[in-house]
Amino acid sequence: MAVVELGAAPRLGPLYRSAALTAVRRKAVGGRGAATLPDTEVRVREVAVDRAHLAAYDRVCGFRLTDELPATYPHILAFPLAVSLMARPDFPLALVGLVHVANRIEVHRPLTADDRFELRVRAEDLREHERGRQVDLVAEALVDGEIVWTGRSVYLRRESKPGGSGGGDRRSGDRTPAPDGGALWRVTPRVGSEYADVSGDQNPIHTSRLGARVLGFPTPIAHGMWSKARCLAALEGRLPERYTVDVSFKLPVPLPSTVAFSATRAGTDGWRFGLHGAKSGKPHLSGEVIHRP
Repeated sequence: MAVVELGAAPRLGPLYRSAALTAVRRKAVGGRGAATLPDTEVRVREVAVDRAHLAAYDRVCGFRLTDELPATYPHILAFPLAVSLMARPDFPLALVGLVHVANRIEVHRPLTADDRFELRVRAEDLREHERGRQVDLVAEALVDGEIVWTGRSVYLRRESKPGGSGGGDRRSGDRTPAPDGGALWRVTPRVGSEYADVSGDQNPIHTSRLGARVLGFPTPIAHGMWSKARCLAALEGRLPERYTVDVSFKLPVPLPSTVAFSATRAGTDGWRFGLHGAKSGKPHLSGEVIHRP
């Protein structure tokens, strides 16, 4: 595997512009894109945590202000590396239009703002899907050569197929009413803009009504990783030191809206949790926390 060593995390703005140009060129020539993934891993060493940035992230996601890193925070640090990989001309799926459908995080030990990370990102398992193709972006955070955190994000590229269609955002699931007894959260448009600022993901689908309409949504929608982080913040203080947290993103959370969070115990120090529309009961996210011995 070829290793691309970067001196620092890349800036997302130029990457998105490059990806948009690549998408235009591909559309002009037609075709489905490559059938294989680049055999490349992107790395950056000595990544320090900016405590002001961590505090801003904690605030928008609902975590307490501490030096302990939320399980979802290293995803923010590794995200520019993932984008740099997906923006490459030899990446088979166009970055523009990729849908984040699932995310798994493994916390191997508690992480703090004093840790200095080596970050590694690679792509794995390009595969067919009934609505197109999926790929996994795998990120690892290491401290002193030891893997302390792993994230696996599943992305879907909708593509038309013979006898079917890849159009439309048909992420769905169980539409039963949300369980009683959970918490109600009012999710305002500020969530979209403030999370975009701390994550660097300035996709207009999250921050602009016009941008959302161009992309097929009547209003902006919350970032999926904000939804995951907000759910974990609701369980803060009740999570084990080492765990896996797995989520599937269902229907997008419109901005603004009111959502219902629910969680139940599962096994030893584990949880099952979900996020639903408060009135409709439509699912936005389902997840599970599994204790790692």
